[in-house]
Amino acid sequence: MMEYLQRRRDRVEERLEAVLDGVEPDELADEVRHVALAGGKRVRPTVTVLVCEALGGEPADAVEFAVGIELVHNASLVIDDIIDESDVRRGTPSAWAAFGHGPAIIASDGLLGEAFALFSSDERAMQAVTESMVELGEGEATELVSQPTNETEYIELARRKTGALFRAAAELGAIAADADAYTVEAFGQYAERVGVAFQMRDDVLDATADAEKLGKPAGQDAEMDRPSFVEVTDLTPAEANERARAESDAALEALATVDTDDSQATEYLQDLAEFVVVRER
Repeated sequence: MMEYLQRRRDRVEERLEAVLDGVEPDELADEVRHVALAGGKRVRPTVTVLVCEALGGEPADAVEFAVGIELVHNASLVIDDIIDESDVRRGTPSAWAAFGHGPAIIASDGLLGEAFALFSSDERAMQAVTESMVELGEGEATELVSQPTNETEYIELARRKTGALFRAAAELGAIAADADAYTVEAFGQYAERVGVAFQMRDDVLDATADAEKLGKPAGQDAEMDRPSFVEVTDLTPAEANERARAESDAALEALATVDTDDSQATEYLQDLAEFVVVRER
């Protein structure tokens, strides 16, 4: 199992490094490499590749889009760390802590520029990513001025802040496989639900896990006076995990509506929906 996924991650990693090797000037190259090559689970690009394969495509068909969505994700993390004043990301100094606020913002812009160069050859890919970034921006802006006060508001915020990029990752995989609009939407629904479940679990981990295991500061939500899912709903961590599992189940239901060609890739997508609610970091 791990070897199967690792081969796909390695392909993404190789292309990611090649893209970043072409960044100029050297100062910007150093900054974007610090951000994008500091580790990370590469969940979104792996979803892109797996969805493409599930629909009969080859990994090579999806790797450009996979790298692109990972770059968009990393660009958003740079801004998140500035907003949160978080000086650690993936166990290393965050971009602003390493280089300062100005260079970090420029690095975020550089990552987005490289990403959109990878999407620019396909109109549907551009639309999918643009829509996800609008959602992400609206979510970030909403959170800055108004905190969620109930479960409905929280889920809408999680859908925008986390689910939107997951949705784009899956949609890009379907687009790379030249899928029809119904199939693209079904995979988008699947991934958006996975993203919401991921965020719910993230909030539980932030409240309960050890910082060393997380690879980033724990208790960040409380420190930033930002209500987590547990606080907004008054649920226990166990009950919050059950809500995350319900989102995971809805993701699996969306996935089941699609006829797929590659059962192994589909199985890994099913496993991902289940894994996000039990992960420990």
